[in-house]
Amino acid sequence: MSNKIYDTVIVGGGPAGSTAAVYAARKKLKSAIVTDAWGGQSTVSDDIQNWIGFPHIKGSELAKRLQEHVQEYADNVLDIIFPDRVVSIEKKDGGFLVKTEKGEELQTKTLLYTAGSLRRKLPAKGADEFEHKGLTYCASCDGPLFAGKDVIVVGGGNAGFESAAQLLAYANSVTLFEFGDKFAADPITVDKLMQNPKFSAKTSVEITEVLGDVFVTGIKYRDRNTGEEKEMKTDGIFVEIGMVPNTDLVKDLVKLNKWGKIEIDPWTQKTSLEGVWAAGDCTNILYHQNNIASGDAVVAMEDIYVYLNTK
Repeated sequence: MSNKIYDTVIVGGGPAGSTAAVYAARKKLKSAIVTDAWGGQSTVSDDIQNWIGFPHIKGSELAKRLQEHVQEYADNVLDIIFPDRVVSIEKKDGGFLVKTEKGEELQTKTLLYTAGSLRRKLPAKGADEFEHKGLTYCASCDGPLFAGKDVIVVGGGNAGFESAAQLLAYANSVTLFEFGDKFAADPITVDKLMQNPKFSAKTSVEITEVLGDVFVTGIKYRDRNTGEEKEMKTDGIFVEIGMVPNTDLVKDLVKLNKWGKIEIDPWTQKTSLEGVWAAGDCTNILYHQNNIASGDAVVAMEDIYVYLNTK
């Protein structure tokens, strides 16, 4: 193990982690970023239209640019541990010890956790085959690609109804399917969308198969009340059935909410444990987008800088 003690170690190479690394380096903090991939969930999108400064950018290109921006600062201030991933984090000597899969052991005064989350996959035949071919997990990323189309949203929680609301600005029609017997979204949100003539919703529905050729053309679904099997044509499927935050590494260190997301102070991005901050999709923020994750990482790094220089 090196005798080097970092001011901060950043876990994750998505928009939040990459932004934090740039800010840490610019502030001349002795820092390291550990990631096994750049770009986070953005890499799955063929056309991101809401990343500020780029009206259109592929997820793979965004990941490349994030990596390049971080590497611009790779010198005696910022260490880039890539490709590698963190396997354990523990409190030690008033700070933290971060161990990686490839054997790196990083001692640090503070930690910024930006490991993101993964979207729950649609458990239906053909869902994997048609992912990025009409089936997507990001309405804000891919919604404009379905202008004038008839689309389906899977998931009746707030995320599903919010995605449907976004899609109504582009699509010809939006049909929402919920597996349970009632919607989990706030009643006021449900009522508002139900008034839109382009929107309809069904409960007690199980999507059993995604149909298509080159792209999605329809679905098969089962009415869970009657058992009846049906088919429906559609041009696109937007899946909003929840997120799985990547928080296993810190579940014994910081406070998580009932969904496994890290609870943070929105003013500072501090967690419940002194010396640990978090930003991005692994936290309990209301909205999850690249620009928000990046901004939250800036807040965190500004606060880390103040903490290190006033402690």
